[in-house]
Amino acid sequence: MKTLLATALTIFFMADAAHAADDDVTAVTSEAAFADVASGIENAIVNRGYKIDYHGFIGDMLKRTASDVEAGKALYKDAEFFTFCSAVVSRKVMEADAADIAYCPYVVFAYETEDAPGAVTIGFRRLPDGGERDAVNALLSEIIKDAADGF
Repeated sequence: MKTLLATALTIFFMADAAHAADDDVTAVTSEAAFADVASGIENAIVNRGYKIDYHGFIGDMLKRTASDVEAGKALYKDAEFFTFCSAVVSRKVMEADAADIAYCPYVVFAYETEDAPGAVTIGFRRLPDGGERDAVNALLSEIIKDAADGF
């Protein structure tokens, strides 16, 4: 089941790569070591009382499968994501609009590219602005800020 989830999430992220540069992604950059940033994301989520549902290693998967897909170049030194949900915040969002189930779980990502070593990007895909969704965007913004600041 975890392999299926990881594959589905990887396809989801890769399918949306062209869209990722739009205004729906909020990101910050840190000069901290990637491992420290990843640990900071985990701490920022867990210390708020949330459980991480899944911790994915996109960079490892891309490295492992590079020869299988005849990759032209290495993309990331490291790339990971964390998924979690909040029963309280999610319920409020979904009570306002049941279709907002599409945004759960929430995903926070971090990556360091081969082209820009030493700069770790931390971010998330924003929910559309308005109503209860703003609380999710605020929560995710706090998490990435804490991770970037060395929580």
